[in-house]
Amino acid sequence: MVDIWREKVSIRFGSVDRSDRLTPWSIFNFFQEAAISHAEDLGVGRDALSRSGQAWILSRLSLFIERRPCFGECVQVSTWPRRWEKLFALRDYEIQDGNNIPVVRGRGAWLVLDIEKRKPLRIQPIADSMPPNDGINAFPSSPSALNPKDNLSKKMERTALYSDIDYYGHANNARYIQWIQDVIDTDILTNADQIRLDINYLSEVMPGETVELFTVPLSNAGSPAEGNADYPRKEGPGFACEGRWPDSGQAVFRAELRTG
Repeated sequence: MVDIWREKVSIRFGSVDRSDRLTPWSIFNFFQEAAISHAEDLGVGRDALSRSGQAWILSRLSLFIERRPCFGECVQVSTWPRRWEKLFALRDYEIQDGNNIPVVRGRGAWLVLDIEKRKPLRIQPIADSMPPNDGINAFPSSPSALNPKDNLSKKMERTALYSDIDYYGHANNARYIQWIQDVIDTDILTNADQIRLDINYLSEVMPGETVELFTVPLSNAGSPAEGNADYPRKEGPGFACEGRWPDSGQAVFRAELRTG
C-alpha cells in the first residue's frame, strides 16, 4: 500500500478541446480513475465496499487549473487521502507536468453510501484505516457549500441516458462537468488559460431523469485563483451554474466556474 498514488498519463486527442489543451471534464476523469485505483490499493475500493453493500460517492470537488497541458504531453496524476471531516473523507489531487511543476490541483470530499438505502454512512471506520498524510496539501482549503444564486437563466435540459450512467446506476460525477461545460460559451472555455471550478453534488440523477440547467454570470468574478496567494491572478469571466429538477425546482447540483 502507498500513501500517495501516482500515475503517468499521456494527454490524448479525446482529452483536449480545439485549443489543443486539456478540458475540465478530462481532469475530473483523471482524478476519478486515480482515486479509484488508490482506494483499491488501500483495501477500501469498489470490491471491498460492495461486499458490505457500500459505495464511494463524490459529494463535492474543487479544482484549479493553473496551466492546461496540451495534446501529447505526459503528465503525472497524484492523489492522496487526508483526514476525515464529519461524514466526509477528504482527498487531494495534483497534476504535474514533465518538469515536475504542479499545473492542476484539487480537493474532493467523498461519502460512503449505503447502496440499498441510498443514504450516507459514518466514514470514520474506513477513513481511520487510510493514511492521513498530514501537512501534504494540494489545495489551500476544503471545498465549501455553494449558496443559491438569483436571476439564473435556463439554458437547456439534459436527460441522463446510457452514456451518462456509471457502474452505480446514476449519472457519473464527471458527466455533470460536461453539462456545465455545455452551458458556458464555447469561446470562453476554449480561450481560458486558467480555470477554477467548484461543484457540490446534491442529488443523484438516475437513468431517464431530466435535469434543467441554469447559469448566470458572476459579478466581480475576480481571478480563478481568488483567495490563494500561491497562484498567479488572471481575471476573466465567471459563472454560477445550477441543475434543477423540472417539477420541484430543487437543486441537483450547484457549481461556480471562473476563468482567467
